[in-house]
Amino acid sequence: MTVLLNLIVALGMLVVVPLGLRLVDGLPAGLVRVWMLGAVAGGTSLWLPRGWPAAGLASAYALVTGLLAVAGLRRWAARPSAAPAEIALLTALVAPSVAGVSLVAERSGVELFGFPLPVLSLTVAHFHYAGFAAALTAALSASVSASYRASGDRRGVAPSLAAVCVPAGILVVFVGFFAGRVVELAGTVLLTAGLWLVAWLIWRERRTTSGRARTLFGIAAVVPFATMALAVHWALGRAVGLPHLPVNWMIATHGLANAVGFALCSILAWQRRTAAPVAPRRPPALPPWRRQAVRSG
Repeated sequence: MTVLLNLIVALGMLVVVPLGLRLVDGLPAGLVRVWMLGAVAGGTSLWLPRGWPAAGLASAYALVTGLLAVAGLRRWAARPSAAPAEIALLTALVAPSVAGVSLVAERSGVELFGFPLPVLSLTVAHFHYAGFAAALTAALSASVSASYRASGDRRGVAPSLAAVCVPAGILVVFVGFFAGRVVELAGTVLLTAGLWLVAWLIWRERRTTSGRARTLFGIAAVVPFATMALAVHWALGRAVGLPHLPVNWMIATHGLANAVGFALCSILAWQRRTAAPVAPRRPPALPPWRRQAVRSG
């Protein structure tokens, strides 16, 4: 099962994150190119035995995740905002740095903060997909929904709530690594609620698209209802001692489906929607950071 987990992580490094970064403005122009260099090094480290060569390559990846985090913080500092979409976007840009540090420790064979090496491996995957992809999708959904509201289409509090729940759930799950399985369960429930709201929002977004974008949005909207139910079941089983799927099965179901069915499909759908949207009944203006991404893309 290590092979499958490595493939999932490599997909996040080499495909999901760089594609997602192209949807964000305010980042250094060469960051995606630098990212790819680090991602190749990090992806290579996954297939080497633990030791200094693997750790050295992982360190190159950790460096670019750190550069992304700094760029995200500088972007936010240039125009501070407590808007849920901006907080979710900042979460997406900072989260890969947690994966980078965890990768260095795992490839070095060091049990960082006492966590077993398999837990560090799962942390690397988690902060690429829940940390980056889910938070970015929540930010995109909330931003576009805000544009709809500006044009008179009232969509309630769901978009903002989703953009709050996803970063909050990621944070609480992270705290649960240290505080215990009950806290981890609470974070999983919160993250699940956020992702289910995001899924509902992108299902509605299908109305503004056609062709492959519509299909991709549909897949990305359906997948989290199954995968996050598995996550809650797993976290509940660990917290209260009920039977639950072993980790290998969670990687093969929850992990793989989230990586391909949700993260990759949703980011590809947003890119296609930006490139050739079908005008809805009330065409929304894209939010400023999305409009800039279209011009620079």
